[in-house]
Amino acid sequence: MSLPLLSTATRYFMEVARTGSVSEAAGQVHVAASAVSRQVAKLESSLGCVLFDRQARGMVLTEAGERLAAYVRMAEQETERVAQELRGLDSQRTSRIHVACTEGFAAGFMPGAMVSFHARHPQTSIFLQVGSSDEVSRCLLRGEADIGLKFAVAPEHGLQIELNCAAPIMVLVAASHALARRRRLSIADVVRHPIALPAAGTTVRQAFDLCCSLQGLQYQAIYSGNYAALLALAATGEVLTLSSYLSAAHLVAAGTLVAVPVAEPLLEQRSLQILSLQARSLTAPVRSFVDHLVAAVAAGQYGRKA
Repeated sequence: MSLPLLSTATRYFMEVARTGSVSEAAGQVHVAASAVSRQVAKLESSLGCVLFDRQARGMVLTEAGERLAAYVRMAEQETERVAQELRGLDSQRTSRIHVACTEGFAAGFMPGAMVSFHARHPQTSIFLQVGSSDEVSRCLLRGEADIGLKFAVAPEHGLQIELNCAAPIMVLVAASHALARRRRLSIADVVRHPIALPAAGTTVRQAFDLCCSLQGLQYQAIYSGNYAALLALAATGEVLTLSSYLSAAHLVAAGTLVAVPVAEPLLEQRSLQILSLQARSLTAPVRSFVDHLVAAVAAGQYGRKA
């Protein structure tokens, strides 16, 4: 079926997707709720699939609904990009780039990359959204973010990998810590010391827990939670934490923390990924920012001393 972006049914569908409520959507488009319901039902009938789960707490997109919403957002953005180019404004107008990333990137890497990019492209603004690995993927698949940065172990359907490089999990300690002068550690070495770890569900925690389970080792996380707080706690010298080198490169460079490799294959399987939505053309500013991030990763990830 041909799906006009500005059709009434499509517009009402997107408003219900945004608000999660037929009545709220109706208020936004200034029509009766029954009119919104009819148009959504008409769209579902023409597509031959259910777009919403009607639940007590509201309207929740089904998988088909998520895909349609992502398509509409992507098409709207692509239309706007082409319109800008046709008007000759692509390089003159202020551009806005939406980036979604996990906490490990937000602590130090992204602020530095954003500042250095803006110095070269002062007409570009950047919105940074921080969430879990799954939330980063959902933002991209819904067309809500232009670029995503996360740590992962495998490709994901619907997402284009702009950069994929090794991001082994390392131990981070203060220079005064007993492990700071070690060249390499074992998991057994790590669990003998007080530990501060990210929350369960993060790739760091999952990999570390699996290693401990396979080796029959137990540990107690003295602290857990926000990543920036964990780095600050490690800097006190009282605990160690685990992270990729890139996530703490700014603190390592400043001498606040020391990064020590761990001799464990499972902790070396994680990858750093820069992602975009598959089959979506990136605007010139977004492409420039992706290239800038790739260069920043190379400098931060591999610029350390061996």
